[in-house]
Amino acid sequence: MSSTASPAEIDPSLRARLIRDPETILEDAEVMRALVAANERAMGANVVDMRGLAMERLEARLDRLEETHRSVIAAAYENLAGTNQIHRAVLRMLDPLEFETFLADLEGEVAAILRVDAIRLVLESARSAEDPALARLGAVLQVAAPGFGRDYAGARGNARGEPRPVTLRRIESGAGWLYGPRAGDLRSEACLRLDLGEGRLPGMLLMASRDPQQFSPEHGTDLLAFFGGVFERSMRRWLA
Repeated sequence: MSSTASPAEIDPSLRARLIRDPETILEDAEVMRALVAANERAMGANVVDMRGLAMERLEARLDRLEETHRSVIAAAYENLAGTNQIHRAVLRMLDPLEFETFLADLEGEVAAILRVDAIRLVLESARSAEDPALARLGAVLQVAAPGFGRDYAGARGNARGEPRPVTLRRIESGAGWLYGPRAGDLRSEACLRLDLGEGRLPGMLLMASRDPQQFSPEHGTDLLAFFGGVFERSMRRWLA
């Protein structure tokens, strides 16, 4: 005597609900995958399910599109956050009415807003860095010999041969004469070239971080270029 296995019965209430609202299954990716797999097993290994293959490819493409969508959204939020950060730093930089306060804010509030561990303003000059008038302005302001910016950030230019306004790079440690005791902890740096106006030697604004990823060469420089443009215009007014 032989017997055949009867198919598993579905709970009547569940069956009625699925018939009434089939989108419940269609919108559940895991359930749909399980149903397609069960259908393939029922057909056997000798049957090629072209519709199933097409669905797999469409599903893979959808996954890639969703991942791209998430990446674009994340990049947009990151860019918006960076823009707000730069705007806040610019507004803070425009507040001081005295140059000493302007420099103090660079190393204080502005550095905190930008989330960097050190900021240095380097002015090229034939004047001695030991001048007492410069020493009283604090460590944030440093004086270097003419040509410092070209040598420090590298002479490589852009596609048109012009010096790059912003250089981002990873470093083993910061320059001791620039950053002092904290130099050994610094792992990345942004170098912003400054045009201080006709008849004046150029300058450079340096930002450094303990995070080696904060100023990576792969990152965009548009926001920092904007910040540098505002900064150099502020410096022209102070120097005038």
